[in-house]
Amino acid sequence: MSKLEIGRLLRADTSGFVVGCRAAQSTSPSFGSLVSVPQEGDFAIYGLVHDIRIDDDGLVRQLATAEGVEESVIADNRINRNVPLEISVIAVGYLKEGRIYHLLPPRPPLSLDVIYLCEPEELRLFTGSGSFGYFRHILRQEELPTGELLAAHIRQANEAHAAAENDIWAKAAIREIITQLRDDYPSLMTVLRAIGEIYDL
Repeated sequence: MSKLEIGRLLRADTSGFVVGCRAAQSTSPSFGSLVSVPQEGDFAIYGLVHDIRIDDDGLVRQLATAEGVEESVIADNRINRNVPLEISVIAVGYLKEGRIYHLLPPRPPLSLDVIYLCEPEELRLFTGSGSFGYFRHILRQEELPTGELLAAHIRQANEAHAAAENDIWAKAAIREIITQLRDDYPSLMTVLRAIGEIYDL
């Protein structure tokens, strides 16, 4: 099965990047999805989707206030819009020479690099490597909805692991979050409440 292309990179730094995509592609990634950016050689950068932004343009503003707009016109605008949807991604690790590292990548991807949605097997491989070291990248980002992001990610990763008959991944992930936030009780409770919405703690 070929990997699902999300879009192309608009801008990036070491800690994250922004992807531009058409509306028709926007149904593929969701909040909390793991994505990858293949680079030259056996090297790829991984990240989690933490925001999906839909900006307006001049035509959208006109259509929003117009009366009796046909569905075909709306559909055409969504598919052929000039302003791309923007998907923001936080970098959580990379693959180099067959080994996964839960560290920030040594260099960011380049403009117009193609970004792909990770298949369940790749999701299992990334999340099952190491000891959840990539959680620290998420937990230190105060401007992100950390609890909701971790809850969405854990739900998706747990489904991938459960499909491979690994029923203990989510419990281990939650234990690691508790360990990393043991000295920050307010943040810990915020994260656990969000996770409790999708997982029976």
